[in-house]
Amino acid sequence: MTATHLTSPPRPPAPRAHRPELPVPRGELSSGVIAALRDSTPPDTSAQQHTITTAEPYGEDLQLALYTLYELHYQGFRGVDPELEWEPGLLALRRRLEHRFLDALRSDAAPRAGAAQVLAELQVEPVGHQDDSVSHYLERDGHIGQFREYAALRSLYHLKEADPHAWVIPRLHGRAKAAMVAVEYDEFGAGRAEDIHADLFADLMTDLGLETAYGHYLDSAPAGALATVNLMSLFGLHRSLRGALVGHFATVEITSPPGSRRLAAALRRLGAGPAAQRFYDEHVEADAVHEQVVRHEVVDGLLDAEPSLDGDIAFGVCATSFLEGRLGERLLAQWRQGRSALLRPLRDARRT
Repeated sequence: MTATHLTSPPRPPAPRAHRPELPVPRGELSSGVIAALRDSTPPDTSAQQHTITTAEPYGEDLQLALYTLYELHYQGFRGVDPELEWEPGLLALRRRLEHRFLDALRSDAAPRAGAAQVLAELQVEPVGHQDDSVSHYLERDGHIGQFREYAALRSLYHLKEADPHAWVIPRLHGRAKAAMVAVEYDEFGAGRAEDIHADLFADLMTDLGLETAYGHYLDSAPAGALATVNLMSLFGLHRSLRGALVGHFATVEITSPPGSRRLAAALRRLGAGPAAQRFYDEHVEADAVHEQVVRHEVVDGLLDAEPSLDGDIAFGVCATSFLEGRLGERLLAQWRQGRSALLRPLRDARRT
């Protein structure tokens, strides 16, 4: 460690310095999960089986229940016993919710080609894509209030950026593992706490007048936003889905540079501060390099070692694109009608 590291100026309290409150339930499933966590009592999984079987797999209730259970493996919740992370009844319930979610994804986002082709397709934007792209809309037409909503939703992931992907590291070896660690090292600041991407996003939120506390906007986030984060946790927590996690990671790194370039341009047009612009400028540069490493070292390295995972990688790509597409459709539909895309409109509206 250099003297520069030792004398870096102090930052405000980290967004993850405190645990968030439990969310407000959105139905029978999430009510059961939240009550079990609040009261430290095992859930009645048998009683909930019919509800799970008939629940909308991408709906508010199931996605919040799943998100809440996954958060036990990250920061947890205020007043919830950390030992509940491995409570057998909660794990059994989570597994049933996961099956419902995963079965729907395997049906709705089944890949029609192998990993190499679906990854190549990500590098070509279809004609007319600008009309259904959130980053194009924000660059061209969005106002500051809409960008603030977008940042609030994305904070559910970006305040723990790269954490779900770190779970795959013990499940890789050789070339794929070395390359994955190299990319994650950059995501976590390359040894400099002030450059951790999650903290850079907190700086962006501060510039936009948003609350930076971890999990603050969970009650505002619709199911589509929760599903995109749940997908990473689902893939990351299961060794059997390591190929899908690599496919997800590759999708993020390939699509990030052009999208980040447009979002940075949007922030400049809207007059956001330098910290807000820095987050996306950093991703334009860093992810352009990461894209090559992930495609040629992580993906190809994994396929060289385990060629049977080709279909899983392709599934990870397609599932990611499918859920991001659904979320984008909701955001644009609401914004074009002059409505908030959040379940609860922002109250900390220093900028509108």
